[in-house]
Amino acid sequence: MKQTYCNPLDLGYRYQHMKEGPRAAGFREGADPTLVYFKDKYYLFVSMSAGFWYSDDLLHWDFHPDPDLLIYDYAPDVRQVGEHLYFCASRKGQNCPILRSKDPLHEPFEEVSAPFAFWDPDLFQDDDGRVYLYWGCSNTTPIWGVEMDPETMMPIGEKKELIFGQEETIGYERPGDDGVVNREASVVYQALKKHYNPATGKLEFPPEMQHIPGMSTDDLAAMFFAVDKPYIEGAFMTKHNGTYYLQYACPGTQYNTYADGVYTSDSPLGPFTRQASNPFSAVPGGFMTGAGHGSTIADRYGNYWHAATMRISVNHDFERRVGLFPAGFDKDGVLFCNQNFADYPHRMPDGSFDASDWHPAWMLLSYQKPVTASSTAAGSDPALAVNETCRNWWSAGSDAPGQWLCVDLEKEQDVRAIQVNLADEGLAVDFPADSYGDARKTRHIELEPRISHYTVETSLDGKTWTTRETVARECSNGYYEYPDGIRARYVRVTGGSLPYGQMLRISGLRVFGNGAGEKTAQAQAAAVRMGPLDGKVSWQHLEDAQGCNVRYGIAPDKLYHSWLVYGADGVKLSTLIAGQTYYVCVDSFNENGITAGKIIKMEG
Repeated sequence: MKQTYCNPLDLGYRYQHMKEGPRAAGFREGADPTLVYFKDKYYLFVSMSAGFWYSDDLLHWDFHPDPDLLIYDYAPDVRQVGEHLYFCASRKGQNCPILRSKDPLHEPFEEVSAPFAFWDPDLFQDDDGRVYLYWGCSNTTPIWGVEMDPETMMPIGEKKELIFGQEETIGYERPGDDGVVNREASVVYQALKKHYNPATGKLEFPPEMQHIPGMSTDDLAAMFFAVDKPYIEGAFMTKHNGTYYLQYACPGTQYNTYADGVYTSDSPLGPFTRQASNPFSAVPGGFMTGAGHGSTIADRYGNYWHAATMRISVNHDFERRVGLFPAGFDKDGVLFCNQNFADYPHRMPDGSFDASDWHPAWMLLSYQKPVTASSTAAGSDPALAVNETCRNWWSAGSDAPGQWLCVDLEKEQDVRAIQVNLADEGLAVDFPADSYGDARKTRHIELEPRISHYTVETSLDGKTWTTRETVARECSNGYYEYPDGIRARYVRVTGGSLPYGQMLRISGLRVFGNGAGEKTAQAQAAAVRMGPLDGKVSWQHLEDAQGCNVRYGIAPDKLYHSWLVYGADGVKLSTLIAGQTYYVCVDSFNENGITAGKIIKMEG
């Protein structure tokens, strides 16, 4: 029986095909997850999936197709209100429906109301039965909130402004990888700059762009001129011990610093105060980065979990996956996530547990190990499959079945899990006549499962092979667990038929287990403030280390943020808050385990 999971979650992410003017792209997507525990089952609703996943244990997920649920734009929100599961999602250009079902697996969702147009909604029922709706997704407007009539699901009173972006004082809100603002990297900026007239300082749109549903030319102009402002989006409300925790995502889904922050209040409509420890969810380093636009819930044991969006964002900004992280509230009521080694295997507890004391089940055995391949495409390299970066990959030189990639662990190892991360490249698929997607016909969601066929084999000598997995399913991030251990030196993946006749492409052949050697030495670190929003952490070179996990936070007992670093002796922390004191601990690691560092105060 499976005991562990590994981010990104092993789900059947659906293919999306986009045509936006001259730009065409095909990619797999799963984002903006709403996780809910409803009538003894977990439900996971993910953007652009034409259905949802369900589970009894947060480990084994089954997909329930439901293309009739609603063709929406993004961000499905699913919350329990009374005996029903309520569904709502973003829609451009029209009022957004709110639907409900008592049994989503067996009964259809039925419309209750369509109160007004909103983006990135979150419906929340308080302990007293009153209901509230939060929404917002913009770099020009805030997160909004309003009370709703629980019977009619129509607004009561006026909406309120709740959270605004503050990128000048909050480091993690700055758009750009590692907090570096780059206007030219913005898709919005690239799409609209050709309409900019420097003589007038204005955008001049052609007639066909003046009638985009749900988007006025004033809206487009505001987005263009605010491209260096963060998107404040993805609201989610959690109540704990009488305090309201209003979560929000920023600065943009395509950045490694995509994160969830949180504000607190003693009232569901505020006023709200930013929590000192922020962002509460962030994975800026490692194989799979980003942890924004999520949801935070309690499981059947009372443990808290945070499901969030992780990014690839190579073939398209919206090429994304789903991550799951343990969360909790400390003795002072601080909401936190434990995201140390966030994309390593972790054990799923079968009872209550302490989220702050949570460690990877096994370490990475494959990092920068020798790799061979049957063939390699021009410009590619087998080493890209073991460099712990999901944003590049090895590609076979042929689309013929039987192409393979093999990693040499350099010695016999105790292998406990293998993760095979497939990559897509250069897809441009014509829409079918009956395309399923948005009203503007710029998107098609592939409803038919696109099956990946491959095998996973292991060997002690590179000559005699044992088949461990024969895979034939909708699968981009396959995770295979061997809790009793496999003795192996070589791990090989061989491709068969792949979606759209693609070549075998692997962004991460990741092998986990128990190294039998010595842990690395303790890192001797220093931390210095470089400015109001940035800090530099450095440590002496450790020859036998794979890297270091930098933990930091507002107090020695609140090191809730982390930044996983491979192959370097330092990192710039770009997620700091102006005026906030920070403490740092640098934990060194290799395939044999983790060596805890010393807690130091950031200077300056």
